[in-house]
Amino acid sequence: MSGPADDFSADVIIAGAGMAGATLALALHRAGLKPVMVDPAPFDAQLAPTFDGRASAIAYAAYRQWKALGLGEVLDPHAQRIEQILVTDGRTPGAAAGPQTPFFLRFDSDEIADRSEGEPLGYLLENRRIRAGLAAAVTAEGIEVVAPMRVTGYSATPRAARVALADGRTLTAPLVVGAEGRGSVIREAAGIGVIGWTYGQTGVVATVRMARPHGGVAHEYFLPNGPFAILPLTENRASLVWTESTARAEALKSARPEVFQAHLERRFGDFLGELEVLGPVFTYPLSLQLAERFFGPRVALLGDAAHGVHPIAGQGLNLGLKDVAALAEVLVDAARLGEDIGSEVVLERYAAWRRFDTVTLSAGMDAFVRLFSNDNPLVRMARGVGMAAVNRIAPARRFFMHEAGGAVGQLPRLLRGEAL
Repeated sequence: MSGPADDFSADVIIAGAGMAGATLALALHRAGLKPVMVDPAPFDAQLAPTFDGRASAIAYAAYRQWKALGLGEVLDPHAQRIEQILVTDGRTPGAAAGPQTPFFLRFDSDEIADRSEGEPLGYLLENRRIRAGLAAAVTAEGIEVVAPMRVTGYSATPRAARVALADGRTLTAPLVVGAEGRGSVIREAAGIGVIGWTYGQTGVVATVRMARPHGGVAHEYFLPNGPFAILPLTENRASLVWTESTARAEALKSARPEVFQAHLERRFGDFLGELEVLGPVFTYPLSLQLAERFFGPRVALLGDAAHGVHPIAGQGLNLGLKDVAALAEVLVDAARLGEDIGSEVVLERYAAWRRFDTVTLSAGMDAFVRLFSNDNPLVRMARGVGMAAVNRIAPARRFFMHEAGGAVGQLPRLLRGEAL
């Protein structure tokens, strides 16, 4: 496949060098296209432990994509297999110790081992480890990264997209990808609106080390103010995602260490022994935001620029990685056929592939938040009965596990672990 035409800066300009944007750049580069990434933050800043304190639950299909792109060696040592997921519901602290009522759900990787080729339910990785692996691969491949640099504008002609940079330069390419997150400059400049709302909740994120082994079990415990998740990490650590009202979350973040520890132990219980908080406490406001369209004139959106969802089921980054796999396959196949990769015909293929999955999953997550962040006795009883019923129906459990693993529907080649 030939490189970009002489009057183009690249084949694809990717605004945003985060996890989704860098994955797309690697996929395109490996398949013979020339990407260039632009990001307002210094590229090295993404590697600092304080840049992003979160950890991500990566669906096994999404993890296949990274392995297909050669990232397995650098990510595997930091990837904690999720062997079980235990979902419990209650009003008192300490429910993470195990189901206290018949109203619980248990997912086990052994149940789908025949169809997932022995893969776990997913993997837990700290975002800083993912960013470091991607940055090393991008650097090794010689992919151009323009950073720190702000995108200040975008325009499209029938033949090219033009991206204006803060230093006065202009980059041109057949296609621009907006991957800069919820505040996407490219999306706004392309006139693509968004719909959504806030939940009045904030995620409090911290990393802890436990005295007893976690066994690769992820716990999700539902409290009236929102879920409390214990997500297993390597070295017998866990990432805690503690959803609270915004005011309470800010109080927790600013609390003295001994006060935060006391609140944490009350929520956590003692089933994994003494806890040691490692590093700073982070907070992230929670909301739903969906772009009205996946593409505009010579523009495609992916990741949080296209859809930002509540982290209740850990699907946010996975949705973005599905976008990457679909967009990369559509663009590479179109280029090999000699098509204009920025044309509406090509971009509609990408949108058609991702539209239904994104809308249905986002709507499901929104309903899930409203159902489980609710202390109404009748609602509690209804959801408890529903959880108990699903727990007793093996095919239903297996469907949810395959859905969470990203292995439902027409999978792009990268999500099957195949090169483009």
